Amino acid sequence: MSVHRFPVQLRFGDQDPNGHINNVRFVQFLEEARVQLGLLPLPAGAGGPGTFRDLAGEETATYVVRQEIEYRSPLLHRQEPVWVDVWVTRIGTSSLAYGFRLADEDPTTVYAYAEAAMVQVEAATGRPTPLT
Repeated sequence: MSVHRFPVQLRFGDQDPNGHINNVRFVQFLEEARVQLGLLPLPAGAGGPGTFRDLAGEETATYVVRQEIEYRSPLLHRQEPVWVDVWVTRIGTSSLAYGFRLADEDPTTVYAYAEAAMVQVEAATGRPTPLT
């Protein structure tokens, strides 16, 4: 699967009392990468034109049903962004999973690996609906 990479700017307020970027922010970094991924143009032949969000339609929503983060190295506040790599690890009938890596631009320092399972639901009922 293709890996997509997005920069996330750190903010001073992201720090915890120990001077590290707070673990709650890591969950928000994953969210930012998923949103950016959903806004990318669809490749030719993938139901385009438009984005993944356009393909899914307004009648559906995508919910996070599970997230797991393995913290590998403390991330300290700095001016340079942290980079979030995201890729699809599994596609099911109504669900999919993303893999993530949070690292420096040169990915020799990895701050975390993560995975998020998502399910597509009917917006009106909240019941799972097949992916298109």
